[in-house]
Amino acid sequence: MSSNLVSFVIGAAPPARLDKAIARDVPEAAALSRTRLARLLSDGSVQVDGVVVTNAKARVAEGARIDVTVAQAQDSHIEPEDIPLSVVYEDDDLIVVDKPAGLVVHPAPGTPSGTLVNALMHHCGDALSGVGGMKRPGIVHRIDKDTSGLLVVAKSDAAHQGLAAQFAAHTAERAYRALVYGVPDAGDPRLRGVRGASFETGNVLKITTQLARHKTDRQRQAVLFEGGRHAVTRARLLHSYGTPPVLAEVECRLETGRTHQIRVHMAHAGHGLVGDPVYGGRRKLPRGALSEAAQAAVAGFGRQALHAATLGFVHPLSGAALRFDAPLSADFEALLQVLARA
Repeated sequence: MSSNLVSFVIGAAPPARLDKAIARDVPEAAALSRTRLARLLSDGSVQVDGVVVTNAKARVAEGARIDVTVAQAQDSHIEPEDIPLSVVYEDDDLIVVDKPAGLVVHPAPGTPSGTLVNALMHHCGDALSGVGGMKRPGIVHRIDKDTSGLLVVAKSDAAHQGLAAQFAAHTAERAYRALVYGVPDAGDPRLRGVRGASFETGNVLKITTQLARHKTDRQRQAVLFEGGRHAVTRARLLHSYGTPPVLAEVECRLETGRTHQIRVHMAHAGHGLVGDPVYGGRRKLPRGALSEAAQAAVAGFGRQALHAATLGFVHPLSGAALRFDAPLSADFEALLQVLARA
């Protein structure tokens, strides 16, 4: 197997540990993440002044020459599959797709094939230059199987690192459209009693909690106020439906990006998503508030009414600001049209 050699010199005042020193000083153009460097170090692919070193905690001096042997990307075990894709944007470094509801993003024990990654393996083919040493797409964020909308995927290690850093720093723009029960409003006295809920200028509902896996149901997330991971969601009312209003279309913006964040946060605030089978999105609506056709459409909506509508980020290689919008999926749009006529 052919390989490339990455050589550089340790700069002034190096960190005490070798792994941290090489992660600091490795040339950016090499596109080697901390995780990849740690793996190469343990594999014996790193030399310090001509001597192989595998101890991540070893000390290294300023001026030491580092040689890292990087094998060319190997073929992935994930099988390419000819699954139709809606490509919004693509270049040599990344691809933005509009994922349909029902498509799982990444293979897992329960879904080893038929996923977005399988589709990307087929679509991108030899254009994948390698992520983490494998020829595979670099997934930097995900949306649930039954959520539709925009995802950006890296085609190279350099793009993967740059995109992952933006999502980790929460600088990528992500806006979702959702249909929820009730109408989030600053004038609602009930919401003043919901811990973690507040309102910002413009009648924007802000939900701030910690999130972690549910203690008894590992498929769910639970709201906490100690422990877990910090999570912030903002929801802005776009339109209400019914007489009196019983449903609302909202725009949700993520300050953080936790698993099921919008779904669990909106349910915590008492505004669960229509069709959400996990967080209680099946409610009985007041009789007469909507037409029979609208009631039936809501009851028959077979997934959480959530769509990743807007995605913005800085191109990790060119530095250009990119922003994309995706129209609502056909089923979501049809539901809103029925509600508009109710």
